[in-house]
Amino acid sequence: MTTRSFRGRALPAIALLVILGGCRTPEAPPPASPVGTVAATNAAAPSLWTCAMHPQIKKSGPGKCPLCGMDLVPAAPAETAGHRASTGDSRRLAMSADAVALAAIQTTPVRREAVSKEVRMVGKVDYDETRIRKIAAWVPGRIDRLYVDFTGMRVNAGDHLVYVYSPELRTAQEELLQAKRAARAVRKGAVTVLRESSAATVDAAREKLRLLGLTPPQIAEIERRGTASDHLTIYAPVGGTVVGKQAFEGMYVETGTPIYELADLSRLWVRLDAYESDMSWIRYGQDVAFTTAAYPGEVFHGRIAFIEPTLDPRTRTVKLRVNVDNPDNRLKPEMFVSAVVRAGVTEGGQVMDPELAGKWIGPMHPEIVREEPGACPICGMALVKAEDYGYVAPDTETTPLLIPASAPLITGERAIVYVRVPDADTPTFEGREVVLGPRTADSYVVRSGLREGEDVVVKGNFKIDSALQIQARPSMMSNGATPTGHRH
Repeated sequence: MTTRSFRGRALPAIALLVILGGCRTPEAPPPASPVGTVAATNAAAPSLWTCAMHPQIKKSGPGKCPLCGMDLVPAAPAETAGHRASTGDSRRLAMSADAVALAAIQTTPVRREAVSKEVRMVGKVDYDETRIRKIAAWVPGRIDRLYVDFTGMRVNAGDHLVYVYSPELRTAQEELLQAKRAARAVRKGAVTVLRESSAATVDAAREKLRLLGLTPPQIAEIERRGTASDHLTIYAPVGGTVVGKQAFEGMYVETGTPIYELADLSRLWVRLDAYESDMSWIRYGQDVAFTTAAYPGEVFHGRIAFIEPTLDPRTRTVKLRVNVDNPDNRLKPEMFVSAVVRAGVTEGGQVMDPELAGKWIGPMHPEIVREEPGACPICGMALVKAEDYGYVAPDTETTPLLIPASAPLITGERAIVYVRVPDADTPTFEGREVVLGPRTADSYVVRSGLREGEDVVVKGNFKIDSALQIQARPSMMSNGATPTGHRH
């Protein structure tokens, strides 16, 4: 950033009154006769007095302000050594070079360049809801043994979990064995229709056992053994970590009674809270870097997979969800994290990301990024253009205008920037209302009101505005209209 300083130093209060109040110490008069000295003194005496708080009060001599009781001060003449109004524009203030130096006014040009910001958030690690499985009883009966009898245990697909006694299971096995015997009896000498009917009955009995939770090897063992069993071993259909145990040995269960809850911790969610003021920088699919207290100095990465459509009225934040791979199970649910999103924004408010611009993203799986349109290999949904999520490629035409954060004077209703008028005979500054965009660490994006290359005041702008207020001219508090007096 280029900054020009008008050889200044700290401005004492008395000097500020002299510069901004239009007063100056007269030069020593040349030697003259007593009559001439008296005449010169009378000519230099102020002819108009006003109140510093209520500039609409005008008196021909010194006294007290009828509104606030303050002593009246000499009114500033039309031309002073400190500053003077520019004709034709009541928002302009012309100052001498000495006044600019004493007020320590500095300016910098409005520039157009890529802007980025770090959005910091906090949150915690959570389970991936899409990878949680319930293990329930497939047949009514009694749990005679729990092979996995505590939460937190790691199991693999195919591991035995529960040993269940079930009379219904025994009945289903007997049906299979009887169907097998009937099929053997009609295998020879029977008509084709009867043989096909017997084979269909055997297949139906096998399918019933499969639906009751038996695996193909278990069904084959029953057929080989030729006898029915009244106990069933339930195996884990998927691998994961036991995060819930709802049953115990000796408990009678019905079909569908929950026994275990398994969670696959190789993929986790990180839930974050983003303030509403930061939402202009947040997009679906952005990379998120985060750290945890458990592994100081190590940075983990994930992508934003969901942005809640509503705002939490209590915290004034929007909930975000980040998909994170956890192949080594180092991250644990309920861990606190500190996250950061680094984003660049164009003049129109779109996010610049070279890695995603022009690409196609999975609508439910942001880790799926392709060069061409197609279907998501995970969920089968059609890929979506990155532009539909607010991404654009870095381009000079969309690079925003930036001003330092110290340049605008911001009220609750407007933002005022003081711009140095080019080619003026004396340093002249013009107040201009601007529309600001998002703020970075030390800059504001300018939506409208300024042009590239214009010099804006970054230091001493409040002194210029105060001078305009003292003269009852438009300032940051007057909304462009000439005020009628001080508003308490």
